[in-house]
Amino acid sequence: MITSFQMRAARALLGIDQKTLAALAGVSLPTVQRMEASEGSVRGVVGTLVKVVDAFNRAGVELIGEHARSDDGGRGVRLKQPGPPRRPAI
Repeated sequence: MITSFQMRAARALLGIDQKTLAALAGVSLPTVQRMEASEGSVRGVVGTLVKVVDAFNRAGVELIGEHARSDDGGRGVRLKQPGPPRRPAI
């Protein structure tokens, strides 16, 4: 399952905005906005989620699930713990 944090991170890696992601995935801008506004796992129509994941794959971003391996190489980002990023203590 894709999370809203993964979606925002993937867009940042690609340097694209929500409108561009919507166009690449063939979904509406409000759909992308709703997906990214989700807390934790993105909820929505399975077909829409698949379109977004496929768009990221075509653009060169692999979304890695929790406890999953990535054997294709390349650089990536993974949260150590699910949820919003924690601010470092100062």
